Amino acid sequence: MTDNEIILDGQNIHTESDFHSLLAQLLDFGPYYGKNLDALWDRLSTDVERPVKIIWLHSELSSQRLGVCFDKIIQIFERTKQQDIKFSWDDKFDYVLK
Repeated sequence: MTDNEIILDGQNIHTESDFHSLLAQLLDFGPYYGKNLDALWDRLSTDVERPVKIIWLHSELSSQRLGVCFDKIIQIFERTKQQDIKFSWDDKFDYVLK
């Protein structure tokens, strides 16, 4: 793991609230993070310092537990990744599901 890699352990994520709390802590979102999908997009698309790679361990377990919410989170991750590519930034957002 490098300084730019953030490890999310799906074994510790049971609810959408768990996901937001854990990611907010790992990425230092601060006390004003809205802990919802709109706030996630806002923070990932503009505030998170690049480069950063989120590695989501046990993502299948999270998918089972979170259902549609997991799919929406991954859509936000992918949208953020594609935005960085479109902007041709040298340092980019990335994610890996394991």
